[in-house]
Amino acid sequence: MKVIPAIDLMNGKVVRLSRGDPNTAKVYEQWGTPVQVALRWKGQGAAKLHIIDLDAAFGRGENRSVISEITRASGLPIQVGGGIRTVATAEGLVKLGVNHVILGSLAFSAPESVSKLRKMFRFDPVIVALDNKDGKVMVAGWKEQTPFTISKALSKFTALGVRRFLVTSIAKDGLLSGPDIETLREACHHPGIEVIAAGGISKISDLIALKNVGVAEVVIGKALYEGRFTLTEAIESAEAE
Repeated sequence: MKVIPAIDLMNGKVVRLSRGDPNTAKVYEQWGTPVQVALRWKGQGAAKLHIIDLDAAFGRGENRSVISEITRASGLPIQVGGGIRTVATAEGLVKLGVNHVILGSLAFSAPESVSKLRKMFRFDPVIVALDNKDGKVMVAGWKEQTPFTISKALSKFTALGVRRFLVTSIAKDGLLSGPDIETLREACHHPGIEVIAAGGISKISDLIALKNVGVAEVVIGKALYEGRFTLTEAIESAEAE
């Protein structure tokens, strides 16, 4: 299982939210600029970065220039989510050097866009976000409920050729209360896909539990910024045989 450190951007700064609520934003200025944070994670062994543009997600601006800086400075593969609501926006991010675009609202409102993006490049840049609450997938900055359960959404998008899914438990996100193991176990039972888990990770034993249910990659944010463990420790435990 691979570990991916998260860099959530708001107003050009690194922040963390609780349950996706912008009013809970905690700014981590002591960690430096977003580029400095990215280079710190690279120095601790990160093989990939997970970046969420919260301003874009909430429809109040964007951090495209910061993302571009991180891409150039780090030289690491990067997956980006937040406010990608048109094919043109997704295409623009890939042309900036982003490796994967995380689609939530766009995937559900215009599923044909998923197929279009998968055909546009020599590689498949699409990750579909299954942000879930009370058993249903949420979109539009976690404000709108879709009629889809995780299982139905997986069936829908695997039929379109999607193989990578970011599964986030909204109720757990940013609370350091442990991941939603049952939902993730269910998702991992779906054949032929890679599940990227996010939300609630607070200790090394959480990583072991995720590995044991078959998660391919795990995104860690607040636990790292709050010093619960180091990225190096997380990578060592997640990648151990």
